[in-house]
Amino acid sequence: MTQSRQLVVEADGGSRGNPGPAGYGAVVIDPVTGETLAETAEYIGVATNNVAEYKGLIAGLKAAKALLPDASADGTLQVRVRMDSKLVVEQMSGRWKIKHPDMKPLAAEAARILPAAAVTYEWIPREKNKHADRLANEAMDAGRHGRQWEPSASTAALDTPRPSTTAVLPPVSGPPGDAAAGAARARAALSARPGAGTATAAAATATPQVGWAAAPDLGAPATFVLLRHGETALTPEKRFSGSGGSDPELSAAGRDQAERIARSLSERGTIQEIVSSPLRRCRETAAAVAARLGLEVRIEDGLRETDFGAWEGLTFAEVRERYGPDLDAWLASAKAAPTGGGESFAEVTRRVAATRDRLTARYAGRTVLLVTHVTPIKTLVRLALGAPPEAMFRMELSAASVSAVAYYSDGNVSLRLLNDTSHLR
Repeated sequence: MTQSRQLVVEADGGSRGNPGPAGYGAVVIDPVTGETLAETAEYIGVATNNVAEYKGLIAGLKAAKALLPDASADGTLQVRVRMDSKLVVEQMSGRWKIKHPDMKPLAAEAARILPAAAVTYEWIPREKNKHADRLANEAMDAGRHGRQWEPSASTAALDTPRPSTTAVLPPVSGPPGDAAAGAARARAALSARPGAGTATAAAATATPQVGWAAAPDLGAPATFVLLRHGETALTPEKRFSGSGGSDPELSAAGRDQAERIARSLSERGTIQEIVSSPLRRCRETAAAVAARLGLEVRIEDGLRETDFGAWEGLTFAEVRERYGPDLDAWLASAKAAPTGGGESFAEVTRRVAATRDRLTARYAGRTVLLVTHVTPIKTLVRLALGAPPEAMFRMELSAASVSAVAYYSDGNVSLRLLNDTSHLR
């Protein structure tokens, strides 16, 4: 009976901005000796963490298959995948449904590489996935400088033993050459070990690599000047005021704030376009600025505030008294929605990120005033910094305050201003 061949794949991916400049890393390990048999990494441009993690999985499985193609062909290859992405592990194990449209084709591609029975998935904590994590970061660092990851510059294998037979594999789209020879040496070493079965060495194949030789694009970015609307009657009382409530108008104080910011932006003379949330307080603030600048206002539904459900119009204390458990859940998880069918921060993040992508494409190289609300602005800032969801509760955004984020076409993002209220003084 032919003995099975076993390999371990550790993979990871990351995004600096989520989405932002992204890369993956994967390593193939001998489960008996702990030796590193193959490495691969790639900068993939702008993508989300989840996309990068799936790309890392795909590259790792392809690397394992390339090392032992005969064992793959005769069904004796067994691969144990270890990742710190709970999402990928659970989805590929079939325990979680794959709902996101970007994930479905990637999961399907990963599933086609080897038979389902040949692959098992295991979640590991991040500290035990350092090798793949470092490869992913090296790939992102290379991309930042307009290059693709190069094996000669890698220090990732410092985390695990690296024998002379290590095959440093190219990206999934990379060229053959030395990497193929390295893979052949690694396969030969595996075949020489006891219990090697019937697998034989064969040359690895790969498609031509896409070059990243051009320098990063640091030309004129799409710059979003983020203006929170002026005060309404609910603002000074700190009441929840989202897109599911009464849609209040600006108060007298709010109209004064709108005029002040309009005057300030007119003096700066940098705004080229105005885009506003559809809610009344934003449209009124935007109209004051547009009148000064002689510009039209485009309405963008994706910039609306969170729907706070049954909490609309209530103070934090009132929500605590009436819906305490729901409030605790909301504060603890971005996936928890307000009472009564409101939007979770996770839902708002998806909406705002999609809006950002549309607007950055539409207004590349231009400076655009986005008149919106607390949650969309905090979300854009959080994503620009790559900060976790809990950072939403650690930012102060005053009424009629100005923040600014610049989006470069190479995927880099720069936070330039946060909560400026100097025009109100």
